[in-house]
Amino acid sequence: MTAKIFDAIIIGAGQAGPPLAGRLTAAGMSVALIERKLVGGTCVNTGCMPTKAMVASAYAAHLARRAADYGVTLSGPVGVDYHAIKARKDKVTNDARGNLESWIAGMDRCTLYRGHARFESANTVRVGDDLVSAEKIFINTGGRASVPDLPGVDDISFLTNSSMMDLDVLPRHLVVIGGSYVSLEFAQMFRRFGSAVTVIEKSPRLIGREDEDVSAAILSILENEDIAVHLGAGDISFARQG
Repeated sequence: MTAKIFDAIIIGAGQAGPPLAGRLTAAGMSVALIERKLVGGTCVNTGCMPTKAMVASAYAAHLARRAADYGVTLSGPVGVDYHAIKARKDKVTNDARGNLESWIAGMDRCTLYRGHARFESANTVRVGDDLVSAEKIFINTGGRASVPDLPGVDDISFLTNSSMMDLDVLPRHLVVIGGSYVSLEFAQMFRRFGSAVTVIEKSPRLIGREDEDVSAAILSILENEDIAVHLGAGDISFARQG
């Protein structure tokens, strides 16, 4: 099979790939943009945008529960419709991804290939049955969730920061392993939705990259929202019950 020749190949249509394709095509270059899953990458599909949409819903629920602090009275308890929260989050993501796909489709000299990219040679890449070749190749494959090799982890069902975005039922009790930025965002979010939440961290304090007073302040905030936090957990293992 003869490879189709482009001026540049971009592997990955996440946050960097489409803008780079836009710059290159605007300069008159032909571009093959390759994406094996979802256009927009982590930020659009499982990271920044969907999580911040859910954080906004969680904050609204939290603020409603504090209405009396602002002199506002409610006629009943604050309720959370998790299906509606997820639907709103999904719309934010789908709209953003759709707009990005439309932008790519409208780029002159840019061809979007769907599939897994594999190098056939230094300048040739296979995507399914297609071969593309270019002198310039940019790798923008992003990242994915890393699952720690803890005893028993393969024996249980678990969620990552990515698969949490597909959760369609509010958990009764969410156990979060790890006490850094992303994990604490989920912990506070789901506590405000109404789940019981437990955070387990190996280190003696949360968010070890921050100063100790910052870690202490964050711990106080979480505990004030009835999030159980266990620090210095030396041996973490999992076992299925029932």
